[in-house]
Amino acid sequence: MFERVWTVRFSDTDPFGIAHYPRIVDAIHETSDMFMEELGYAFWELAADHDSGFPLVEMNFEFENPVEAGDEVRITLTPDPSTRSVRFDYEAFVDDTPVFAGYEQRVYATMDGGAIEIPPELRAGFREYADDGA
Repeated sequence: MFERVWTVRFSDTDPFGIAHYPRIVDAIHETSDMFMEELGYAFWELAADHDSGFPLVEMNFEFENPVEAGDEVRITLTPDPSTRSVRFDYEAFVDDTPVFAGYEQRVYATMDGGAIEIPPELRAGFREYADDGA
């Protein structure tokens, strides 16, 4: 599992001090960016150096509690890789209170859009962060 903390800024919120949905989505995408960079496969490097990437094909989230200005949101990402795609499962907490959970499904593809197999070394990196380590 990969983990990071997102500090909710005033600019991330509405007049009621509750985080805007698009800013939460941005924080989720930033989390996957940070995760891929930690693995040594930054999204921008995959595109520039390998003519490939992980386009988003599906996402779904459920919000349990509001996220407010000043919150330190702990976001976890657990990858679940298959041969040509990876699912990133997310959970987020403020202190010990769950605030949202969900997933992104991403397909590994060439820049022209054709799905291809995830390189074995990248799939192994995903597995290191998976819950079961398999």
